[in-house]
Amino acid sequence: MIAMTSVSSLNATRRMFSPDIIYFSERSAFLRPIGVQKRLVASCSKDALEHSHTSVNPSNNRREVVLNSVSGLIFASLFNFSGQRPRLGLQDYGSFKSLSLCPASPNCISTAEEINNVQAFVPGWTYGPTKTKRRAMAEVKAAVLDCNEGNFTSRIIEETDEYLRTEFQGPIFGFVDDVEFYFVSNAPEVEYRSASRLGNSDFGANRKRIRALRLALQKIDGWASVGF
Repeated sequence: MIAMTSVSSLNATRRMFSPDIIYFSERSAFLRPIGVQKRLVASCSKDALEHSHTSVNPSNNRREVVLNSVSGLIFASLFNFSGQRPRLGLQDYGSFKSLSLCPASPNCISTAEEINNVQAFVPGWTYGPTKTKRRAMAEVKAAVLDCNEGNFTSRIIEETDEYLRTEFQGPIFGFVDDVEFYFVSNAPEVEYRSASRLGNSDFGANRKRIRALRLALQKIDGWASVGF
């Protein structure tokens, strides 16, 4: 009876939290690593001391950090939000190739949405006429692997001579965003698509990640973009 009650309670707890709520929590302060939380607590404590005569006990701060971190990790262990890996890749329309369009949910952006969904549209990148496609792909791969926007971990999933598929996974609940790049055959251009697997809103995570990648690439000669 106790075991059945525990299972029922766990299932009820799971239903209380939608992917959107947990996705937001992925970036909240109480779920950050202990080292980050210590810096946050120290900063908050300093501000409080500057505006108040009340003393702050450092041991209480450390205790709160540890308790919050442990609670967050225990809670995260009950959930897995990685989702199933979707079928993606280049879409061959005969006269041209393109990445997939975005779903109706606002947690996806794509260079292919210029006509269909302007809210999800983002402009592509160029890498200059003197750079080879292979070199451009190597630079994008390096930018992806170095990117830690939102503390997500990146990895390369698939690579061809014109296509690159990557994943970015969250540090606590394991949310995964799928990010693809298409290196256009007859032009020094890169199209891309970045989408969250679960939930409805990404709280701007995909746009922030693409912006971080773009800024990293623009430090290298030849790369340019318009907009985000």
